Amino acid sequence: MPKDTVRDTAVYTHGHHESVLRSHRWRTAANSAAYLLDELRPGLAVLDVGCGPGTITADLAALVAPGRVTAVDAATDILGQAAAVADERGLENVEFAVADVHALEFPDDSFDVVHAHQVLQHVSDPVQALREMRRVCRPGGVVAARDSDYAAMTWYPETPGLATWLDVYGRVARGNGGEPDAGRRLLSWARRAGFTDITPTAAAWCFATPESRAWWSGLWADRTTDSVYAELAVAGGHASAGQLTEISGAWRSWGEEGDGWFMVPHGEVLCRV
Repeated sequence: MPKDTVRDTAVYTHGHHESVLRSHRWRTAANSAAYLLDELRPGLAVLDVGCGPGTITADLAALVAPGRVTAVDAATDILGQAAAVADERGLENVEFAVADVHALEFPDDSFDVVHAHQVLQHVSDPVQALREMRRVCRPGGVVAARDSDYAAMTWYPETPGLATWLDVYGRVARGNGGEPDAGRRLLSWARRAGFTDITPTAAAWCFATPESRAWWSGLWADRTTDSVYAELAVAGGHASAGQLTEISGAWRSWGEEGDGWFMVPHGEVLCRV
């Protein structure tokens, strides 16, 4: 069962609106952690930081069974959804807890693999987070982190409303103390955290088929008007409700473009302890 307390009360820019979880539940180890898969084998102990609704967690648990996966997140409610995913897949080697990545409540050298997907862009001190991930990783183990890079996202055709979206999102994320262009900074953060054996890589998601374009544009159109991100954008003076409605419409218009193409780049680091 999840623990009840967490030290980190920082605002998560996206929140857990259905439009956000629509994206998160699509994620798998194959499409979101391919750079890590060669390091996994049965019997390993894994810590999955910022597990969200748990689809990647469940994949990791299946790959390392009978080894165990400990999945942590700052939000208690989302851990219940992650536990439900593990139950649906019949996984008995996963446990869940609320945790602050800046101050993990695990002893030194507790895990063989420590993994974080799309986490460091949202925390107040990513270097300290990586130090903690390093501390709880056993000698010979690996710390793996992957984050998108918003400023490097690109799309076609050019849509002025999407350029406005990118500007607004960046200001909201930074207003919360995050760094939306985390992907390009992972290597630097890892070095500052004390890692010396680092393999930096990059990968991308591409949404260009009619189905994937409709899915991606639809979730962002909904997120732009209905999620915590929308509330934060208005409360912080970054955009009016009317401007968000216009951006949402731009997303839907782009999604209807037969030539529509969108790339989400990610930085990755595999750090050996």
